[in-house]
Amino acid sequence: MRLFTAIDLPAEVLLRLERLLAALRSEALIKWSPLDNLHITTKFIGEWQERRLDELDAALAGVGPREPFSLELKDLGWFPNERSPRVLWAGVHGGQWLEELARATEERLVPLGIPREERAFSPHLTLARIKSPVPLGRLKQRVRDMQPAALGTFQVTRFTLYRSDPGSNASIYHRLREYRLASAMAAS
Repeated sequence: MRLFTAIDLPAEVLLRLERLLAALRSEALIKWSPLDNLHITTKFIGEWQERRLDELDAALAGVGPREPFSLELKDLGWFPNERSPRVLWAGVHGGQWLEELARATEERLVPLGIPREERAFSPHLTLARIKSPVPLGRLKQRVRDMQPAALGTFQVTRFTLYRSDPGSNASIYHRLREYRLASAMAAS
């Protein structure tokens, strides 16, 4: 199984993203992310044996206690840069709380043999991937015109363990487990 942890987006943010993608899709023939696949990855786990799922679950359940925190989605940009883009992204601003959640998740998983990420944590939403050279001038201009692209703010009260399966057009994500943050648990 190929696994990762992520923060899900609330319906009102997905609605704004749906409008954004509808406005951008006609500007370039690239691989747009399905709306159902949009999430904020906190840790890519990679291949994991199903027989060890309980062990992974126990480690992730120990990521708390954490307080719910606020995330803001704004700004659009390109990885690695606008001159030779491979990914169009929306920025995720969660400050130290989001970084702490990602770091705590990683720390809990290292003892299970899951390696630390070598790159710095760079939270974002992947809106599209550019697999081969296509004209992007209109899309780049549209992205510039939309800045700062305020897409919404929301409270993070949980994170999710996902399995990723290959699909014909895009990966298919399946929720395996959900982990609530400390005071979100007390409110239930």
